[in-house]
Amino acid sequence: MKQSKASAGRKAVKRVLILDDHYVTRHGLIQFIEGQSDLEVCAATENAAQAMSAVASKTPDLILCDLTLPGKSGLEFIKDLRVHHPLTPVLVLSMHEESIYAERVLRAGANGYLMKSEGGDKLLSAIRLVLEGQVFLSSAMTASVLGQFADVNRGQARPDASLRVLTDREFGVFQLIGEGLGTRAIGERLHISGKTVETHRVHIKEKLCCQTSQELIAYAMRWTVSSQIL
Repeated sequence: MKQSKASAGRKAVKRVLILDDHYVTRHGLIQFIEGQSDLEVCAATENAAQAMSAVASKTPDLILCDLTLPGKSGLEFIKDLRVHHPLTPVLVLSMHEESIYAERVLRAGANGYLMKSEGGDKLLSAIRLVLEGQVFLSSAMTASVLGQFADVNRGQARPDASLRVLTDREFGVFQLIGEGLGTRAIGERLHISGKTVETHRVHIKEKLCCQTSQELIAYAMRWTVSSQIL
């Protein structure tokens, strides 16, 4: 297939690196992308360490990145990538709600965000737009981000502004607390120890000015419910 692409005499084929820990998703993306005349998969990896090594050896034109990964998260990977390979564009493809994560991944250095529930045509549009040097968000999220900038310019605080003080890892723990998970379950989900989860809990409580664990849980659950109906 790669030979036929090369012999087609068309514009240069762009190389895509896939980072996703789900085998079925990875191979489905490989087949889909390899079916395009202007795209090819140069590597498919399941964790951040593999992806970082592949970026150095394969020099992809774009990285298609999930957020939920074993060990280091997608957000952490993007931040590391910006240090070592600042010019490599990243399109996040995630199951997580765009309204919750899109702004964070853009701040981390990603070039776009697409939910996995979107169709193949939208994925191809997003990939090609990012390859052209543009940022991809859904029309609804673009309007939301522009509205947030307008609110800041008018001096109006955002409802979730206090959560900006949390690190990405703390934010991940906060979200899972809001989903009703306990320390052990959070640790298993994020591949960290229970002690580390408890340390994050303490820091989150301090940053959000929660006096008790019950107050933190209530805060997180209220936020989770409100974010789901945005």
